[in-house]
Amino acid sequence: MPEFLWLLPVGFVLGAYGTLIGAGGGFLLVPLLLLLCSWQAQAATATSLAAIGITAVSGVIAYALHGDVDVAYAALVGVPAAASVGFATALQQRLRTRTIELLFAAFLLGVAVWLFLK
Repeated sequence: MPEFLWLLPVGFVLGAYGTLIGAGGGFLLVPLLLLLCSWQAQAATATSLAAIGITAVSGVIAYALHGDVDVAYAALVGVPAAASVGFATALQQRLRTRTIELLFAAFLLGVAVWLFLK
């Protein structure tokens, strides 16, 4: 299958699974792009962020229709997160691909251990 065709099922899995468990985006998309499409970590991360923007708008609308969106709390998380983007992007561009992959793997492992012990 051509590489770009992998993006269609990856997008479907991202939207469906991410909506079900409330964790999609980089948590799912980056590993899928690395494994299925053989992308470099920087490109996978950047593409993931762009895709999250599209997915987030759709999700916010759907959840807002059910009355589940608290804009004030979203802003308390979103504004500082947006403010840190420039620093994090500059840092990521200076790191080796392998370092980024290992940091991401350590994060996923930490989340997995926390979920099992919870």
